[in-house]
Amino acid sequence: MRKILCATGILLASVSVAHANSSTMSNFSYDYAEARIGVSPLTYGAGFSKSIHPNAHILASVDTEFDSDWNLAAGVGFHAPINNWADVTGELKLRNEKSEKHDGSGGKVGMEVNIGVRQWLGPQLEVGGLIGHTSIDDDDNVIGAIYGRFHATELFSIGAEGRFNDAYGDTVLLTTRFKF
Repeated sequence: MRKILCATGILLASVSVAHANSSTMSNFSYDYAEARIGVSPLTYGAGFSKSIHPNAHILASVDTEFDSDWNLAAGVGFHAPINNWADVTGELKLRNEKSEKHDGSGGKVGMEVNIGVRQWLGPQLEVGGLIGHTSIDDDDNVIGAIYGRFHATELFSIGAEGRFNDAYGDTVLLTTRFKF
């Protein structure tokens, strides 16, 4: 019951951020579609993000090994500039996971909350990271990720990401992102 109350409170706070009237603009685009491949274990995934406010976005993602498994996530996020070259980010996601750890015909449902930072190192190079918490079927984990992304053009970027203690354990991913 405590987890439901915490999730409800965070969701309500996120919705209020999404409807707040603010003129603060972010340093990054949060309107993109992403395709990714995990190296070890071999996974395939896709993601989507769409701005709903100058400082809020919705997102969804799916990853799988194509072995009767999946990791689905959907939620709302916020983003705000720290300075001219960096943003602070945060997300609240509903997750559905079917894996060796969370088995069942429909998978197990839980939540994720995370906070992170995105930083420009140059006109085309972005780095970032996040730390978060997942709670799926009474299994609580601290997760993390670090990444680097090269923006080849204004609409296309490639990157490498390391995820730690997530649905597929410690994983390295290669990503492509298409801005729209």
